[in-house]
Amino acid sequence: MKTIQKNKKSYIELLQDFPPRPIHSEEELDAFQKVVYELIDRGNLSTEEEEYISVLCTLVEQYEKVHHSIPDIYGVELIEALLEEFDLKQKDLVPIFKTESIVSAVLNGHRKLMTEHIEKLAKFFHVSPAAFFPSTQMTD
Repeated sequence: MKTIQKNKKSYIELLQDFPPRPIHSEEELDAFQKVVYELIDRGNLSTEEEEYISVLCTLVEQYEKVHHSIPDIYGVELIEALLEEFDLKQKDLVPIFKTESIVSAVLNGHRKLMTEHIEKLAKFFHVSPAAFFPSTQMTD
């Protein structure tokens, strides 16, 4: 005898309750996220529920990729963003660059970042050294 888990819905029922479709607004995005969170919060999901969530999340990702994209920053721009994020000053980077004048020269574009600096910055900010280089995204 097959036991049916309480409150479990079939894939078809899930589709009928909230049909997935492309997201066109922040309100629709909120509705999609609400459905996903409600299902996740229930826990102990069936395979069908997990697959349904996967479909909804794919649509959320597509919308966010277009409407909430994060600009690709690297190099000096990344250093400045990290300084701001961690509420640090240029002088906090002296141990990496050896002098405040070198820090200033790098941040003002008068001096290039060296491999040694990138390695130390990556460790200091706990990021990958690759973050300091432009991304090489493949285009379709």
